[in-house]
Amino acid sequence: MSVSAAAAPSFAHRLSTVFYRHPRLLLALLLGPPLLWLGIVYLGSLSSLLLQSFFYLDGFTGQVVREFTLGTYGELFTPANIDIIVRTATMAGAVTVTEALIAFPIAYYMARYARGRVKALCYLAVMMPLWSSYLVRVYSWKLILAREGILSWVVEQLHLTWALEGLLGVPVIGGASLSVSYMGTYIVFIYIWLPFMILPIEAAIERVPQSTIDASADLGARPGQTFRKVILPLVFPGVVAGSIFTFSLTLGDYIIPGIIGSSRMFIGQAVFAHQGTAGNIPLAAAFSVVPIVIMAVYLSVAKRLGAFDAF
Repeated sequence: MSVSAAAAPSFAHRLSTVFYRHPRLLLALLLGPPLLWLGIVYLGSLSSLLLQSFFYLDGFTGQVVREFTLGTYGELFTPANIDIIVRTATMAGAVTVTEALIAFPIAYYMARYARGRVKALCYLAVMMPLWSSYLVRVYSWKLILAREGILSWVVEQLHLTWALEGLLGVPVIGGASLSVSYMGTYIVFIYIWLPFMILPIEAAIERVPQSTIDASADLGARPGQTFRKVILPLVFPGVVAGSIFTFSLTLGDYIIPGIIGSSRMFIGQAVFAHQGTAGNIPLAAAFSVVPIVIMAVYLSVAKRLGAFDAF
């Protein structure tokens, strides 16, 4: 009796046999719950958002009228709303280009020159800001950029107050201080999202074989030619991949412009204001579709440039 009981396969053994014979069943059990959660929470909320954008707000009662209309999307084309969209897209583009220019030399040094402990310290320096609270970092920059902040003090000690005042006097991007100007918003965006640009570029540079660079030099190419015709084309998909992060994050952020910047809104602030204070859920939903459309176009261009092949 004991011999037959010992010879009988256990439940775990029988279960593993079933999964071995039916690998698709195992795959369905592993992927089913997260895909179900994604479908209900993400796609469900996104569908609800898109549906709300086809309703409209009754101007007299202040109630949402659940009747199909494209009038809410028509409101996006008013001068004030177009200004918000252009302002946000321009800021996202400017931040992305600047991030790439700053991140590339840092990433190149990390990938090609830094070794051992120095390389570890470089990774630590890039990643450490991400370990602190997002709000703490933003409010810290508000204090740094304030008129009484440390940046103004440093500028004063260097006798460059005239340069700062001239910058703040520039129309549109200037203001009373950097903490209440578009220039301040631009600076903080660059700081906050910089790691998301450095890491993809560094990974792309790591993938460039040293033998390819050596072969370029052996064929008589100067360092500048090697960079332009060999390294940059191979690394460019990594730059585009990093730009996807920086562009999309800037496009949808509403906290930084709300804390640092002027009273003129970005898309994220418009969505927050319309769904909160104004109670215009349909217009807020229509505004939310704008970044989706912009990013769909951006991702299609990025795919053509090989960004999805960067890793």
